[in-house]
Formats: sequence, C-alpha cells, structure tokens
Amino acid sequence: MAKFYHDQDADMKYLQGKTIAVIGYGNQGHAQALTFRDSGVNVVVGLKPGGKSWKLAEQEGFKPLPVDEAAKQSDIIHMLFPDLEQPGVYKKLIEPNLNDSKTISCSHGYNIHFKQIIPPKNVDVIMVAPKSPGARLREIYKEGFGVPALVAVYQDASGNAKQTILAMAKALGHTKAGVIETTFKEEAETDIIGEQTVLGGGSMELVKKGFEVLVEAGYQPELAYFEVASELKLMVDLLYEGGLTRMMKMISHTAQYGSMTVGPRVIDDHVKENMRKVVKFVQSGEFAKEWSGDPKRSMERLGKLMDELQEHPVEKVGKKIRKMAGIEKGATAY
Repeated sequence: MAKFYHDQDADMKYLQGKTIAVIGYGNQGHAQALTFRDSGVNVVVGLKPGGKSWKLAEQEGFKPLPVDEAAKQSDIIHMLFPDLEQPGVYKKLIEPNLNDSKTISCSHGYNIHFKQIIPPKNVDVIMVAPKSPGARLREIYKEGFGVPALVAVYQDASGNAKQTILAMAKALGHTKAGVIETTFKEEAETDIIGEQTVLGGGSMELVKKGFEVLVEAGYQPELAYFEVASELKLMVDLLYEGGLTRMMKMISHTAQYGSMTVGPRVIDDHVKENMRKVVKFVQSGEFAKEWSGDPKRSMERLGKLMDELQEHPVEKVGKKIRKMAGIEKGATAY
C-alpha cells in the first residue's frame, strides 16, 4: 500500500538557514523556484550566463548565478534541467562543489537510478516529483492548494534526508494534496514506461493510426481529425475528473456499448504483451543506454523524428481545424 504524507507530516524547520539552488529555469525550474521563494525559502537560480532563462530569472527578481557558483553557495542542489544534459553538467560544474553538508535533489530519478550520475556517499540524494507540469503546480499553489507529488530518498548520509524532502514538498504545496513515498527506481521506471506506452507514445500512435484508417476508408480527413483527436480531449477531461466510470457515464449508450465491446478488440492482449516488452526494455537499462549513451546522436535522431511527426497528415489537418476553432493562432487556414 502506498504511504501518503500531508502537511502535518512535514516541518519547514528542516529548510531554515538553508539555501536551495534551482539549476535550470524551464517548465519545472521556473515554477519551483518561484514557489520555494513564495514559501519563504532562500533560493538561488543556477544557469548558463547570458541565455534567455537568465534574463527571465532576472525579470522575476532573482540574481542568477553560473551553475558552479550556485552549487557552491547552496546547501541543496536541485537539478531541474533536461535529463540528457545532467550528467555532463553534474560532472563538470556540480560534483567539484560537493561536500558532507550538501544535498542533491531532483524531480525525476532517471539519471540517478540508471547510473548516469553516481553521487558520492557523503551527500544526501533525494527527489520530489510533482505529478503535474510546472505551470499547473504554480497555478494551484497560488490558489492556496497544491498538486500531488512523489517523494523518495536514494541516499541518507545526514540522517535527515526524509525530513528535508518532506519540507521541500511542503514548500511547493504538495503536502496539502498529499505526497506518496516511492523509490528512485519506481518513479523513474513507471514514468518512462507510462510515457512510452500510454501518455505519449501510445496515445500519439493511436491517434495517428485511427486517423489513417478513417482516411483510407474514404472519410474526409477533417472529420477523421475531429473523431480521433479533437474529441479525445473531452474524454480525457472526463477521465481526469472522475475516472473511467464517469467517462463512460457521460457519453451516449451507443458510445458506451461500442467502447466496452469493441475497444478490447483494438487494444488487445497482443498490445498488452508489447507493453510488457517495454517494461523489460526500460527495467533492463536498454532504453537508458540507447537514449543517454550518445547524447549528440540521440538529439539528432529526436530532431528527425519530430520533423517526420510534423509532416504527418494528421498534423497538417489538425492545424487547420485548430485555427478554425480559434484554438491555435498563426496556423494556415483553408
């Protein structure tokens, strides 16, 4: 059974007198740095000098520092920049500034779990992983609540690692909603497997294949897009708000019956077996080896894949539909 922690289980005293260096100012770094500061935590932002993020951090009241200087001046080094960049930056700019009083923290256990970063034994290694994009974290915090999160301790050199990460979770508002205790292994693997099989890879391929099948059957591409993409948001919103049962109850009886009798013919045991293969692919470290083994080559391949996706007919039709509906600005209309 999952173990949950709430406000009463976390004490901000474990952050008193400490400085958190938020390394990176993207989706999560931006939101978390502002939220830590609003909660009274002393925050510095570590960035590459002169970039867009540096200027944005200055505009929002921070005095950003080069990454190595931020690591040197802080007690908790909170790494919130892209996975592929972390090992190199860590080795060059963060590791030389570690000592017994330092804590390494992150919001995704990927690099620690898959040994892309191997921290020394004399530092705490912890994780707080918001279960939402940074913008949503910030929005809900400003409303006086918080989004759920996962917390984990990988290494407890000080004896206070768990208290520290619970205090960080409280500062971000997570303990108002509830945080779940996990491990770096469980968070990293479930996150990647979920992204690949359902959230990103699975849903994207389902939309593409559904669109292709409808168009091949002679239906208008615009109608196909509505049926497999536009209306998907409505269904996911219902799922998010009340689970699968609510989602089914809010659609027609015809849709209910068809969904529950025909859906398993499409997403069948063969698909489930493919998902099991993905689990093994991730757990074995093969995905991490493929993605992180040669970062330059991985980014080149990713760029080509993104170019191919942009050229898919579902994207071109979708751009027109979103422009027509006033959802997307700047797209080419009919």
